[in-house]
Amino acid sequence: MLGKAAWLRLSSRESKAVVSRTLSTVLSPNKDGSIPPFLQDLARLEEVHASVEESKGSLPREVELPSVNPTLRILELSWSNLTSFLHRHLKFSDIHPSQKAERVILWYHALSGRVMARPATDEDLLVLKMVVEGIAPEAVAAQGGLPVGAVDNALYRAGASGLLLMPRSRLRRDPEFFRSQNSIPELYLTSPSFTLQWHITQACDLHCKHCYDRSTRTPITFSSAVRILDELRLFCNSRHVIGAVSFTGGNPLLHPEFSEIYRAAAERGFALAILGNPAPRERIAELIEIHMPSFYQVSLEGLRDHNDAIRGHGHFDRVMMFLDVLRELGVSSMVMLTLTSENIGQVLTLAEVLRDKADVFHFSRLSKVGEGANLKLPDVRTYRAFLESYLDAACNNPVMGIKDNLINIIRRDRRNAPFGGCTGYGCGAAFNFITLLADGEVHACRKFPSPIGNIHRQGIANIYDSEQAQHYRLGSAECRSCMVRPVCGGCLASAYSHGLNVFVSKDPFCFQLKDSN
Repeated sequence: MLGKAAWLRLSSRESKAVVSRTLSTVLSPNKDGSIPPFLQDLARLEEVHASVEESKGSLPREVELPSVNPTLRILELSWSNLTSFLHRHLKFSDIHPSQKAERVILWYHALSGRVMARPATDEDLLVLKMVVEGIAPEAVAAQGGLPVGAVDNALYRAGASGLLLMPRSRLRRDPEFFRSQNSIPELYLTSPSFTLQWHITQACDLHCKHCYDRSTRTPITFSSAVRILDELRLFCNSRHVIGAVSFTGGNPLLHPEFSEIYRAAAERGFALAILGNPAPRERIAELIEIHMPSFYQVSLEGLRDHNDAIRGHGHFDRVMMFLDVLRELGVSSMVMLTLTSENIGQVLTLAEVLRDKADVFHFSRLSKVGEGANLKLPDVRTYRAFLESYLDAACNNPVMGIKDNLINIIRRDRRNAPFGGCTGYGCGAAFNFITLLADGEVHACRKFPSPIGNIHRQGIANIYDSEQAQHYRLGSAECRSCMVRPVCGGCLASAYSHGLNVFVSKDPFCFQLKDSN
């Protein structure tokens, strides 16, 4: 704007902040238009941008409560759209400032390692006011006629952007038993989220041959559901984590008050998922109107003939049509397969069938409990060979997700970076999720009997902090010296299926060599 010669004279011996400060005080628009009328404001913006960059050392390592980022600066400008000049990828000719007052916020974002600058939104100003004045989300929600979850999520978004500094998650692995070893990053030891896998009803329109539980349990009532959701919200806030609810059953959509419970969960700001069966398009559209689910999971047990032998005649085709419905409605779809010795040879073929049908395809090993005790698992050698083939195929098929913890052994042997395992943190039983049954029983994992309490008698926090829950979090004693333990831990349900003590014996499918521990 000033010309190269003039700029070099100004900037040759001065810092960016001093140059911008000089420009902001001495420059004014001239008659020939060579100095744009917004240049003083732009110089002020660049001065503050430079000062924020210089103040990044003031960021604390941790905070106990949500706090305003100490590098935050608020700037009142007479021109708008000036922050676009800070985006180096934009061409000067594509930026069009407007003579309209604008409030701009700037702060240093430690995770990205750069200064953020943008016009302040009403949400930005609201969360800043809440934190500075200590106003509770419940009070803001009541005054503004908003769901309290909307206010919670505004705080989470401000934390994610770095505008607010948030306390670290309190869901951390016990450092005495879990350590970041070799190439396992620290991020796998602390979970930023917590999921309630909620079996709200036992009612189901299928009768699968590997069903974990066909017992009769009283479905949760709406009033009890609301109380549990409020308790879950308080638990997540106290542990400084984002809450999620995965509705399942039975078939959760068969609960007579499912829509009401789903709405109540959405109003409390939880991420919501549905693990169910194919449903009419109109029913899914109703749920989307309430809240778009994070994903909808359905199950297939192999190709058509084998799947229908497990789940009932015509089920395969209904799932295929339903996946088209989910895609048309914009709902992310997940297909889950329960792996047995009978369908292990069909998995890769099914993955190809699902390539253009589903968003994600996962498998998990059969847990030999309930009616699943009548089915068979492959042997360890066959299973390892399958995992090798699955990983190779997944390189060329984006729908194929990786989930089984034992895959981390192969990735390590291949010198690949680890992934988070089954729940993002290896075995997450009673760590970053718990399972709640319709009658209030709480289990560390739904795939095998792992009772840790009853929500009606003890509450979520007491159950999570209980000695029994701690035992499941620690997992198998035989796994504790393993180099990939933070992202593995095998499968407790697998150990249970083979009659082993889950707190002592490792997953019998583990093929980790002892001299690699």
